[in-house]
Amino acid sequence: MKILIVEDEKELLLEIQEYLQSEHFLCEIASDFHHAESSIATFEYDIAIIDISLPGGSGLDLVRMIKKLYPETGIIIVSAKNSLDDKLLGLDLGADDYITKPFHLSELNARIKALVRRRRFDGSNNIVYHEIEVIEHDNIVLVEGKRISLTKKEYELLVFFIANKNRLITRESIAEHLWGDNMGYADNFDFIYTHINNLRKKIQVAGGNDYIKSVYGMGYKFSDV
Repeated sequence: MKILIVEDEKELLLEIQEYLQSEHFLCEIASDFHHAESSIATFEYDIAIIDISLPGGSGLDLVRMIKKLYPETGIIIVSAKNSLDDKLLGLDLGADDYITKPFHLSELNARIKALVRRRRFDGSNNIVYHEIEVIEHDNIVLVEGKRISLTKKEYELLVFFIANKNRLITRESIAEHLWGDNMGYADNFDFIYTHINNLRKKIQVAGGNDYIKSVYGMGYKFSDV
């Protein structure tokens, strides 16, 4: 899960980044409008957390930009205590939720996870695909009711596949999702093959089917057909 955090208060920005990374999110940060604008123009994010008041421009313009380029990206706007009009405008522009300063990081985390469930998994706390069940709150994966042990990257890869089931996923998008923008231009994707093969084996050993289909020269599909 790849998140862009846009916040001009440097201390708060780093606190949010550190906390969400401890929750196994892949985070990128921007502390002003122009840096955030450049990041949004270059990469797609699953979630964007955007402070409305930024040096160099308005976070609301970033909301407009994201909804135009990436309609599926979830957006949480961050606002000051007395900025009701900005909150309402942000929601009208397509933001999914808002949080008011000051806030607890655990509350922000809960809102992110609720947003992911609403947008990708129909509001369910657990992600189910046939005999595979992911209990997101505890990062547990069950196959045929039996718990399997996955590494952090294997777990993130499985959730990414299920969230994009029946869609072609390129090797580049997998690398970027799991390792960040620096991996987007890697010449060698052997590390992806290794993680995918390990994930396949663990699911099959537990009695599950192999839903990871290779699409020659392009990438993968997670599908039962």
